[in-house]
Amino acid sequence: MSISQIKNLQRRLANLEQEATAELNRACGNELWMSLGFDALDSLEDFDRRARANYYYGQLQTVRELQQVIG
Repeated sequence: MSISQIKNLQRRLANLEQEATAELNRACGNELWMSLGFDALDSLEDFDRRARANYYYGQLQTVRELQQVIG
C-alpha cells in the first residue's frame, strides 16, 4: 500500500471510530460503557438500544483491531 492509501484508510477508520463511539454514547445514554465494556451493553433493557449498541461495539472493536495492524 502506498503512504497516501494508508493515510486515507487511517482517516476512514478514525471516522468510523468516532461514529461508533457517538452511537454507543447515544444508545447507552452516557459514556460509562467505556469503562465497563461489553457488560454495560447487555444491561440495556430496551431491545432496540441493546441491538444498536452491540452492532456499534462490534464495529468499534473491528476498527481498533485494524488500526493496530496498520499502525
